[in-house]
Amino acid sequence: MRLGANPLSLLLPLLQSPPHPLLGRCCLSTLSANNGGVAPCRRLSTDGPAPQPLIGQDSVEVLGQSYARDDFTNVTPKILAKVGHNLHNRPHHPLWLIKERIKAHFYSAYIGRWGNPLFSVHDNLSPVVTVEQNFDSLLIPPGHPSRKRGDNYYLSRKMMLRAHTSAHQRELVKSGLDAFLLAGDVYRRDEIDASHYPVFHQMEGVRLFSNHELFSKVQNGEELSLFEGAGRRTPEKQETHTLEAVKLVEFDLKHTLTRLVTHLFGEDVGIRWVDCYFPFTHPSFEMEVRFQGDWMEVLGCGVMEQELLDSAGAGHKLGWAFGLGLERLAMVLYGIPDIRLFWSQDERFLKQFRVQDIHQPVCFQPLSKYPPLHNDISFWLPESRESEAGRESFTENDFYELVRSVGGDLVEKVSLVDEFTHPKTGRRSQCYRIIYRHMERTLTQQEVRLVHEQIERTAETELGVQGRY
Repeated sequence: MRLGANPLSLLLPLLQSPPHPLLGRCCLSTLSANNGGVAPCRRLSTDGPAPQPLIGQDSVEVLGQSYARDDFTNVTPKILAKVGHNLHNRPHHPLWLIKERIKAHFYSAYIGRWGNPLFSVHDNLSPVVTVEQNFDSLLIPPGHPSRKRGDNYYLSRKMMLRAHTSAHQRELVKSGLDAFLLAGDVYRRDEIDASHYPVFHQMEGVRLFSNHELFSKVQNGEELSLFEGAGRRTPEKQETHTLEAVKLVEFDLKHTLTRLVTHLFGEDVGIRWVDCYFPFTHPSFEMEVRFQGDWMEVLGCGVMEQELLDSAGAGHKLGWAFGLGLERLAMVLYGIPDIRLFWSQDERFLKQFRVQDIHQPVCFQPLSKYPPLHNDISFWLPESRESEAGRESFTENDFYELVRSVGGDLVEKVSLVDEFTHPKTGRRSQCYRIIYRHMERTLTQQEVRLVHEQIERTAETELGVQGRY
């Protein structure tokens, strides 16, 4: 039933006050230079035998399943070697601690009508998904930049390693779930620095509301409706939603996430909301927290696109969704300075997170900071910017992926330091600086030079560049 002149008047008692004070100084763990009391027991993660390739001439094998290769296949043996590690499920790993703290919060704070947890948790779904799951099910259109081969790991044109846990949203909603959390490893080709890694871990949350569930606590709520027939899309809502329904869902979403972040970081954490865009939610928001004097984005969220819910058989409900990066939260909460450390087998790192209570504060004590070594690589780009298949013959992500494949976790950072265009020929060259640093021992220039020379040779043979060394 449609309301009259002031449809939001009935909602004001619920919406007038913010769910939690949003200003204040972040009180999080800070990095400590004290290395005392940490035993020097070492298990080197970057040494030892190279991972066994799982890529054949005609097929790719992942988690015991075989997938036919085609011209889109770009996954590498080093990436496939990471599949199945499931760091978020390893007891006392920092990613497991973050996941368990989030689970515990939702289990205790949100109880169903029969006294059981409202949210179910799913943390063991296969990271191999169809392209349809990863993109089409989330309304990401063909040709969207996020689909680029240079940004994703494709097993074939139809199969890939998921780029986000949202790839499972529709299937879980379709199974009848109204409230769930989903955690898992995700894979993206990206730049190389202390906060980016081709494998990281996300946690997803979804909650759906029926008409009765959303309006049951609103005065005369039986007169309100989730949907309207002749609406239009505005910055505040989708065309099929009533404004009063969206405002309540948005309020519940922000209240839920504010409670979560203050549970993790403390009551004094500074929080702000920023409007943004995602293809699968509208309106959409990012949450930023105040950390060490700067605002840092920690999650994205929004009101789920109704078309997505319609396709999952839940067209009579309205819902919200959020997604956050577990590494990002752990690096801030525990003071972990380099994302490569999450893959370390060094006992000095791992033992710091073996706590009796998952809520016990942990302030990471840095391992000895071994000195970095850097080498530059310069090359002319291929003269033809387009390949026969119509794709760019060279992209920065292709180079980053090649460096990762050869140098592995010895590479701390890769940055473009110079570009040059020849005034007569028009040919372009680029110079990248590669910083090498072992997490657990001192590297020698000799061993770094061997790796660097292999990167130079491989770049020429695989990327078609011409070296300027």
